Amino acid sequence: MQLLLRPEAEQELLEAQAWYESKALGLGFEFARAADAAVASALRNPLGHLRIDADFRRVLFRKFPYTLIYLPSPDELLVISFFHQHREPGVWLEQFSS
Repeated sequence: MQLLLRPEAEQELLEAQAWYESKALGLGFEFARAADAAVASALRNPLGHLRIDADFRRVLFRKFPYTLIYLPSPDELLVISFFHQHREPGVWLEQFSS
């Protein structure tokens, strides 16, 4: 299965990682590991995670208030957002639609 990241999702990930690293040395790395674990889980079982809207699904990060939002298809997994859970819930869908 091929992994694709929307440029906006990649930017969210990099910004969050930099923010955590600015708070404590090594915390950005831990955040990146949590993101990798979420993506790996989605790749292992693309249809096994909670459906949140239409065919979109989510994986919650461990230890961080983030959610991986993705759209699975038979041969690829499209990462829509690395979404902070304290943001307005529908914002990721608005960003994807625009």
